[in-house]
Amino acid sequence: MIIRQPSTAADFAAYYALRYQVLRQPWQQPPGSERSDDDAAPTTHHAMAVADDGSIIGVARVQPSGPGQVQVRAVAVHPDWHGRGIGQQLMTYLEEYAAAQGFTECILDSRESAVGFYQKLDYEIVAPSHTLFGVIPHFRMRKSLAT
Repeated sequence: MIIRQPSTAADFAAYYALRYQVLRQPWQQPPGSERSDDDAAPTTHHAMAVADDGSIIGVARVQPSGPGQVQVRAVAVHPDWHGRGIGQQLMTYLEEYAAAQGFTECILDSRESAVGFYQKLDYEIVAPSHTLFGVIPHFRMRKSLAT
């Protein structure tokens, strides 16, 4: 398994397909809802985990959100690959990328069910955030990237 940026139309098609499958389809959201207007921004950095057979098994993105700060969004791991460290590897990749760009803090809005995952990666809850689709509570979390 490797972590890399999507670079071809086929890469991005598989990237968005997994984002939709994991983050939108279970809540009956329409296809296309997995995309964000700022996905194509030159400051948005995408990452995908690619299995040895070439399938996309995890995706995530990071973008600047304030002075010295980036925000991780749209982290999704294929259900068949949960518990195998894919999410942790994606987060490490994005954090290392952000730190190399000079960012010192990373924030994210975690679904309630994923708070424990991010806490194991040294993220702290800052405050309650939004409730997605009226049923999925989120929490703003932060981590210092300074070493």
